[in-house]
Amino acid sequence: MRADVSGVLETCLYADDLAAAERFYAGIIGLEVYARQAGRHVFFRCGRGMLLVFDPGATQRGQEIAGERGQLRHGAVGAGHVAFRVEEAALGSWRERLGGAGIQLEAEVRWPKGGRSLYLRDPAGNSVELATPAVWGLPAD
Repeated sequence: MRADVSGVLETCLYADDLAAAERFYAGIIGLEVYARQAGRHVFFRCGRGMLLVFDPGATQRGQEIAGERGQLRHGAVGAGHVAFRVEEAALGSWRERLGGAGIQLEAEVRWPKGGRSLYLRDPAGNSVELATPAVWGLPAD
């Protein structure tokens, strides 16, 4: 049996203010909250994957998970980046939704080889991209 990677299962971002992160990712981006642990993390369903948002200070200290050996730690310093897959026909709706929430776009890019992206920042300063699949030469859904 060949061991191929079939996709990204999860990606992580870091935010000091988890409540603000939850308001942004659930309320504005529209992701479903899957789990939260006050002061440590909030996890969101994102299509067939997960977005994990950790408090960087809390998660660097580590945590035992269900009696398993060792300490589970995450950590990064500075802003991260996540790109959410959206359809090209929905970009206008995204502009309206973001504008209505008072969120300014940093950039809107029409890529030379195809695809378009909208760039903005979450409350923690992470770079958030709403990108069409053609950015990477992938087929539309």
